[in-house]
Amino acid sequence: MAAPAIPAGRTVEARASRGLWSDAFRRLLRNGPAIVGLLLIALFVLTAVFAPMIAPYPPLAGSLADRLQPPSPIHLMGTDMQGRDEFSRVIYGAQVSLVAGVVSVVMGVTIGGLIGALAGGLGGKVDSVLMRVVDVMLSIPGILLAIGIVAWLDRGLPQIMFAVAMVNVPIFARILRGSLLSLREADYVTASRSVGASGGRLLARHMLPNSLTPLIVAATLALATAIIDVAGLGFLGLGPPDPRTPEWGTMLTDSTKFLRQAPWLIIFPGVAIVITAIGFNLLGDGLRESLDPRMKR
Repeated sequence: MAAPAIPAGRTVEARASRGLWSDAFRRLLRNGPAIVGLLLIALFVLTAVFAPMIAPYPPLAGSLADRLQPPSPIHLMGTDMQGRDEFSRVIYGAQVSLVAGVVSVVMGVTIGGLIGALAGGLGGKVDSVLMRVVDVMLSIPGILLAIGIVAWLDRGLPQIMFAVAMVNVPIFARILRGSLLSLREADYVTASRSVGASGGRLLARHMLPNSLTPLIVAATLALATAIIDVAGLGFLGLGPPDPRTPEWGTMLTDSTKFLRQAPWLIIFPGVAIVITAIGFNLLGDGLRESLDPRMKR
């Protein structure tokens, strides 16, 4: 017996009910590079979370008798100048990079989002003053701003995270402000304003939920930049105050003097930084394509 036919109206209604996010998720799953990026990020996160179980040796344990050993079955990535296992230090370095990258981006999104929401939602003099502050911050090269903040606050992982966050604050602020400005004359905002909705209600209930998509994409892409910035500060000697800390940038700095004698000390932390940055960039590009309504099929 043939199955009863489904009315066309119900089919259209079912498709419409799936919503933006489910459609975007399906498009993301069909995006090959984004899936590759997601797998790289999953590998990075799992490595950081389960570092104590994955690393064969403690990151600070070493013997001078084993210093500068090349990669071997005993030490997969060789040993450093203190005889410490390089593979274990790269694994534990993922923890530092993950925490620093995520915390700095969350701080940047929070502060920058607040500035952008106030500027785009209130407009007028508030918008002018806040955007001039943002313009001043954007006029300073990001790495120089981060160096200045760390030099002012002194070395330390919290200071590094705050410095990287402040580099991203003006970017997030301008993105959210631009999204809000494009929605101020939207039909549903005009309709809500005509029935007496207050400015705060318009901003919180109608404008902000519909303007967060570009911010989410920007935050994903900023994670790659944040990890590179943290490693860059460590490479410049502004990393964690304890030189034994297994941080990728600091490991690169410590290895430069042994570039010819032990090139693996440069290669493996550098490859870890590159792979992690590529993963976040691929996922960010995939999210941008998936959440763009103009690319909906």
